[in-house]
Amino acid sequence: MTSNQSTQPLLEVKDLSASFADVPAVKGVSFTLGRGETLAIVGESGSGKSVTALSILQLLPYPRASHPTGSIVFDGQEMVGTEAKILRKIRGNRIAMIFQEPMTSLNPLHNIEKQIGEVLLLHKGLRGTKARERILELLDLVGIPDPASRLGALPHELSGGQRQRVMIAMALANEPELLIADEPTTALDVTIQAQILELLKDLQAKMGMALLLITHDLQIVRKMADSVCVMKDGVIVERGTGRGLFDNPQHPYTQKLLAAVPSGDAPPLPDNAKELIRTNDILVQFPIGKKGWLGRPEYILNAVDHISLTLKQGETLGIVGESGSGKTTLAMAILRLLSSSGEIMFDGKDIRQYSGADLRSLRRDMQVVFQDPFGSLSPRMSISQIVGEGLEIHAPEMSRLDRVKRIAEALAEVDLPHDAMDRYPHEFSGGQRQRISIARALVLKPRFMVLDEPTSALDMSVQAQIVELLRDLQVRHKMAYLFISHDLRVVRALSHRVMVMQEGRLVESGSSSEVFENPKESYTKALLAAALDLRAAGSEVTQS
Repeated sequence: MTSNQSTQPLLEVKDLSASFADVPAVKGVSFTLGRGETLAIVGESGSGKSVTALSILQLLPYPRASHPTGSIVFDGQEMVGTEAKILRKIRGNRIAMIFQEPMTSLNPLHNIEKQIGEVLLLHKGLRGTKARERILELLDLVGIPDPASRLGALPHELSGGQRQRVMIAMALANEPELLIADEPTTALDVTIQAQILELLKDLQAKMGMALLLITHDLQIVRKMADSVCVMKDGVIVERGTGRGLFDNPQHPYTQKLLAAVPSGDAPPLPDNAKELIRTNDILVQFPIGKKGWLGRPEYILNAVDHISLTLKQGETLGIVGESGSGKTTLAMAILRLLSSSGEIMFDGKDIRQYSGADLRSLRRDMQVVFQDPFGSLSPRMSISQIVGEGLEIHAPEMSRLDRVKRIAEALAEVDLPHDAMDRYPHEFSGGQRQRISIARALVLKPRFMVLDEPTSALDMSVQAQIVELLRDLQVRHKMAYLFISHDLRVVRALSHRVMVMQEGRLVESGSSSEVFENPKESYTKALLAAALDLRAAGSEVTQS
């Protein structure tokens, strides 16, 4: 390498603009990134972060998308408007990308081995035993337990965190010079977040890999980034070194982002609150591996291992634990969406005996808000159809006028305008889509709601808004929440009591203050220590 080459940035973006059908999304963005450096681009949903990142690899929907101005030069190669064959050699090989939503980025019809193997085959020519050895090495590197047993798994058979780790393994397969990470740790619990961030740091040190980090988690930015660009409405409003920008933010928007952290406590629970849900010895088992000649699987996994819990009206029970610990599986069993053994009591009745019309009637009282608001909303249905679908099933006698009125009330309760009814999911930001998901559950006036990572894909400021919204709705309607999350700040802000799960088992439980301030079990202490490690920088900023 000549001295001139060594001083040239690996990536140089100059005056980049991006428009969709003449509507500007990115306006005059410029930055550089050197080999081995980390640049973070932060901002709220809709600020233009991901559009900027996708422009580098020319992955926008051209020709509907266009670049009225600007240049993107990667290691001397102009990327804007370059030939497809040149882009194919760079994508996935010299520049790799970790996408935000692993469930929609992975092929649902192909197993994990085939999807990672395809990357190795296309760019390295690896196949057979050598490819499998490299795939196992990658899966082990990103923390997939017992990787050999997961090679045949389809994406829907993995937890959200495990799917994200598979995406990271695919991106790292060819040891890229530049890794674009679009919210790479959104779906991961704090211990795996820490592992993945350390992994990325190690790879940078070994390979001289540059990292472009797109995230809404400002504490991760402070831990990882050499420099930071803050985006708002398609424009970079502030830039600086990682620590310098955090210590002395100049722009009001940056100051607002740094101050937006979920806080406070769960609303007080009335002394006479009635028990709504009780489970005794819930057991959920999954067969793992190929079946033998007698039709028996290799082994049985206890995904939920004899869990008992109680939940009162107006109470929030937070469930925390690492990816694959059984949090969501337990919730799906309580909702009767997964087969289980044990006792599930709802309002004094054992609902495991319910079927047919009785079970369908129960669904009205038990609703769920999923982790991925975009994936859980049909792109072909209007917001009115999405929110009102439950009314058509559970209240067919309701007149069309009354149904529209109920839908409008539900949207108003989550602070969405009346004219949202005739629009479609893609027209809304991530935070607005999550509000739509809550309205869809709320329209039936349920007594119990499962909230499965409802804030993990949202910006900090929007997280704080959703936490306030959920608190307000709970007080107003006396709903019980089963709240699943890996973000311990949000759990503490919403939950009256907390359960800690590991490998399907209950490790520790107690009031929110007991578990967070005086954890008894080593696993709980490790979770809290990992969270503190990631959040310490953010606490310093908030306190200052």
